[in-house]
Amino acid sequence: MRHDHLITSKQLSRADIETVLDRAAEIDADPEAVADRHANALLGLLFFEPSTRTKMSFETAMKRLGGDVVDMGSVESSSVKKGETLADTVRVIEGYTDALVLRHPKQGAAAMASEFVDVPLLNAGDGAGHHPTQTLLDLYTIQENAGLDDLTIGIMGDLKYGRTVHSLAYALTNFDTRQHFISPESLQLPREVVYDLHQQGEDTQIREHDALEPVLSSLDVLYVTRIQRERFPDEEEYQKVAGEYQIDTETLEAASDELTVMHPLPRVDEIAPEIDDTDYAAYFEQAHNAVPVRMALLDLFLRDHGTGTGTRTGAATATADAANGDGGEADE
Repeated sequence: MRHDHLITSKQLSRADIETVLDRAAEIDADPEAVADRHANALLGLLFFEPSTRTKMSFETAMKRLGGDVVDMGSVESSSVKKGETLADTVRVIEGYTDALVLRHPKQGAAAMASEFVDVPLLNAGDGAGHHPTQTLLDLYTIQENAGLDDLTIGIMGDLKYGRTVHSLAYALTNFDTRQHFISPESLQLPREVVYDLHQQGEDTQIREHDALEPVLSSLDVLYVTRIQRERFPDEEEYQKVAGEYQIDTETLEAASDELTVMHPLPRVDEIAPEIDDTDYAAYFEQAHNAVPVRMALLDLFLRDHGTGTGTRTGAATATADAANGDGGEADE
């Protein structure tokens, strides 16, 4: 796991992913073993968009490693309101911290910001672009429930604007998977993403559908996403697809008994509450897995950048060519 920053899941190899998941499993099994590993380390939180799970789990993760966080707070109460650029904001806050977590509404913001800092920067979601830390906790949950090889997964909902979908789809190409994408035509995966997925590897199998029923019985995992109202250019376009893809216990009658249903949350009405208490539901487990996975990420990045005891010593000599080379591309 030798990267300066984590910007997109496209930069992660299978070995990188397995390193993070293995470390997360170790931490999950014995969190006390790392309770003081990064004492005095400070994590800077820069959230330009609302967040519950991502922000709170990063804060929890840092504190459980023995460190602490400094939070930029809301955009309204920061110097961003005065016109400060993102580049200036991250350059200032890196001087206070050992690592940064950035969420921003503009696709590509994390890649751009990473060019101005020497401390590790982790992308917590950039518009409709990428959300690689969410992907790693998704993969951890899939591994725990279904395994990551010889996997058939259905990904349903907003595939056009869904950054969790884009990141997960890229990461899954490192494994032997069959990916079924289910959405209305207007919310299909962007064509450039489909092209990239087909180029990723010989084992990558991609299929697109406009209905769940034809593939449901074959799925090991069903990954459901909400239709993201805030990403639509106008309300009329949103209303055309709102509520179109929903599942309840009746929907799942045709599913395998071993099916795992996931969702990055928050949900609106796409998964009926009646599913919560069934053996299918893994989305709250998925949310809880954010803590050990983000603890593992922070542990690895802080260690590799010489901040294991909370004393900043500058960037590590490792490079992130894959991450920085992806800067031209551009929550849940």
